[in-house]
Parts: sequence; structure tokens; C-alpha cells
Amino acid sequence: MNSENIYELCKTYTNLDEDDIFKIEQMSFCIKSLADIVNADVFIDCPTRDADEAIVVAEAKPVNRPSMYQNSVVGQLALRDNEPAVLRTLDLGIATKDLKAVTQEHINVRQTVSPIENKGKIIGVLIVEKDITEKMNQTKHMEMLAKGYEELANTLVSLTENESITDHLDEAVIIFDEEGVVRFKNPIADLLYKKLGYKDNLIGMDYNNLALDDTTFTDVMSSPKSNESEVHLGKLFFKVKRVILTDKNLKLVTMIRDITTMKEKEKELILKSVAIKEIHHRVKNNLQTIASLLRLQARRSDNQQTKDALNESMNRILSIAATHEILSQEGLDEVSIQEVITNIKNNAMRYFNVANKNIEVNVIGDNFKVSSDKATSIALVVNELLQNSMQYAFIDKPSGNIDLIIKKSKIYSTITVVDNGMGFDTNNVRKSSLGLSIVNSIVKDKLNGNINIVSDSEGTKVLFDFKN
Repeated sequence: MNSENIYELCKTYTNLDEDDIFKIEQMSFCIKSLADIVNADVFIDCPTRDADEAIVVAEAKPVNRPSMYQNSVVGQLALRDNEPAVLRTLDLGIATKDLKAVTQEHINVRQTVSPIENKGKIIGVLIVEKDITEKMNQTKHMEMLAKGYEELANTLVSLTENESITDHLDEAVIIFDEEGVVRFKNPIADLLYKKLGYKDNLIGMDYNNLALDDTTFTDVMSSPKSNESEVHLGKLFFKVKRVILTDKNLKLVTMIRDITTMKEKEKELILKSVAIKEIHHRVKNNLQTIASLLRLQARRSDNQQTKDALNESMNRILSIAATHEILSQEGLDEVSIQEVITNIKNNAMRYFNVANKNIEVNVIGDNFKVSSDKATSIALVVNELLQNSMQYAFIDKPSGNIDLIIKKSKIYSTITVVDNGMGFDTNNVRKSSLGLSIVNSIVKDKLNGNINIVSDSEGTKVLFDFKN
């Protein structure tokens, strides 16, 4: 993007003055190096006269991977609805990190946006865009870093420190000369080392006094051209990248990212996962205890109707316990739908398989994750339907088959319980049936779905759906 085009775009669409436009032009000279360093598409947007729109005035594509853009977007508008990070930073003057956006070519990306200032005024933003699904090859990444920093080192020679493109990086950047002495550092480096207790200006300091691990400048210069390591100092964690340069005077670039917050969040997630597992484990045990008490009570009863009612209640409780058992193993709030239904099938086969009947139950279809709350509701519905089939569908048949079919769709997924039993008259189903009442209530109120029952002499098919 040449400066003439930037000047024309700014004059046509913005209220920037001559000095502001000059600053934008100077910044545009550096974005090619930045694109190669971060291996991402980089843009400069400026505010238009419409508060909800910005205009792309410069762009740069990385060398080491294909750009996400097929065409140039210079001269196109960034809208608040699609790129909230861009307009937020223009409005507030503060950086926005890793926020989802939709590009002019309708691609989902994550944007890190930094303000560009001139005399206390926000005149534009620097945008780094990465594909949400991008997974970089480590070797290729390090090769890219080496090449990118060589270009950056040459760029720094012609820029003043305050105008350096490295001000907009999330990482500390320190560049050493052939003697291992600091010749350049960005503001993030100052902040990082102040956090570590350093009082002096980093410029002129020796690598050996700044190394966060036990490496020396001699060690680093004799090692592979680029490397990456993780360093733990006290309560702080850092990711350190080093790249050896071929420049005449500048020989080593060190990039340091403070990953302490990320490590703390990882630790919190592990602790929460352990706590969640323990909670679900205790809930499962309590439910199984209740089921055992009901089973004991059923055995002591002489009334068959009472026995049946207690056994049905016991199985409903066990169907809920089955979900908590899976959650106690995974420690997450989502479970595999097939695993839940398989557990329901096993419980039903254990407690309701009629003597002298050869009934086969199959779980088939798609597998996907559902929330624990939804899984509990699905478990209760499938339990009722399966229990009814096993108890009543094969009264006059020595064997039978029941299929539990799971089908995932974009909005609503379905579960179908199909048997090849004797069927029944759907018009004469008792409205007071507790099992049917439970099924209808859960499907409509808990799952926000519908249920459909079809039955004839060839068997019964019950289908219910639920919103993903």
C-alpha cells in the first residue's frame, strides 16, 4: 500500500489532518515486518466520519502462510456489528485483545487491536488478525520468526523508539548486539523487568544480567538459530523465544511473554475440575443409596403394585445417577449422549428384563456432547420409554428388539425408541399414567421439544426432539 493511496483515503473518508496522515503513512512502512513476525494478516484502520465505521487504509500479508484474504480490503469499511474490537479501540483508545470478528470476506477471525495516537488523539488502529482454527507447525513458526526479526531489526534502524512497531506487540522485545549488549527494547520489556525488580534502564545492559534462565550469551549464540522455552521465576511464568540474526550489528532478538495469568487459569480449571468430579461422585453415591433403600423396600413388600411402583422409582433415580457417574469421571459440565443412553440401557436390562424373554437393546446413531442438565432430562425420558417397551411390548412374544436411535441436526436433535413388539392403541393410553406424564412434561418443559408416538401391530416408535 503506497502513501499516495493512504493520503487519498484519509482525505476522502476521515477528518485526519496532514500530520495525522503522515503518522499513519510512517506506521504503514512497518506492518509488513509485523505480519511476518506474528504470522498473521495486519491492517491499519482509520476512523471515518461515521462513528460506527472505520476504513482500511493499509494491509500486509504474512510470507510464511496463506493470507485469509483472497482480495485486498484496502478502501473497504469495517462495521461495528462485524468488527467490535476495531470500533471499541477507536472509541476508548485502549487495546482490545483476542476478540472475535467477521471480516469483509465473511471469515471468522480473532482480532488484537492497538490504538495509534498522535498528540493525544486516536488517529487509527493497528489490527492483527488470526484464523480461529489456525494451528501452526512449530518448525515453520520458528523459521518465520527468524526471518521476521531480521526484517524487524533492519526496520528498527530507521525508526525512533517511540514510533517502533514493537510498541504494539503483546511481548517484550529486546535486541542485543554482537557483544550481548541491549541496543533496543520496547515499552513492554521495561514493564516486565520492573515487575522483576530491575531499576536501571535496560539499554546498555548485558544479556547475562537479563537472562531469565541459566543461559549465557555465548550459549545462545552457539545454539540453534531459534528456540523457545518456558521459564518459572517465583510466582511468575514466562515464555521466552530467542532468534539469532544475521545483521551486521544486531545479533539476537529475545521475545518474552508473561504467561502467569494463563498458568493461574489452567491451575484454577484443574482445581475446579477436581471439585466438580467430587461433587458429582457424591451426588451419584447418594442417589444410589436412595435407590438401594427403595429396592430393599420393594423386596419386603407383599403387594405387587407396590413392588412395581418402587422398582420404577428406583430405576428413575438410577437413570439420573448414571449421568452424574459420567460427570464424576470427566469433571466437565458436558457428557457424551451415547454414554448416557448406554448406561440407561444397562440399568434397564439389569432390572426390567423380563424372565424367559430374549430382548436385545441397541444404541445406534450419532454421538455428541450435551449439558449435564439436558443429559439428566434425556436420561429420564429414555428410561421411561425403554422401561415401557421392555415391560409391555413383548408380553405375547418370546423375543424382541429395541433400537435407541440418536440423530444430531443443526438446531434440533432427536432420539427415537423403536421396538418390534405387539403395539398398542395410542388413543386409549391412560392420561393419568405417571410414566407418560413424566415423559410429556420433561420433553416440553425441560427440553423445549416435541414428542410423537406411532404404534401398530408391527411395533411402536416414539420420537422426541430437543434443542441443541
